[in-house]
Amino acid sequence: IQELLRVMRTIDDRIVHELNTTIPTASFVGKVDAGQTCKELYQSLMDAHTSRERIIKNCIAQTSSVVKTLREEREKAQDDVALLKQLRKEQTKV
Repeated sequence: IQELLRVMRTIDDRIVHELNTTIPTASFVGKVDAGQTCKELYQSLMDAHTSRERIIKNCIAQTSSVVKTLREEREKAQDDVALLKQLRKEQTKV
């Protein structure tokens, strides 16, 4: 999941770079449709953010489920140190 988030941040960086390089300077104003370019870049950015939000929420849901399971196991085996460490690790993720 962290790798996916890193890739999505890279996408954002590319969009910002593209925005900076495609908005026309005064000498190119008549040659490029800046409005359309901005709309396309905006849509790309919104798609990336929507996808990122969905992945983050999915990660939280999965990790929360693991934490719930580990808590139940922990109640049954309170002396299991390895289980406690795993539970703490998963709680930290959330």
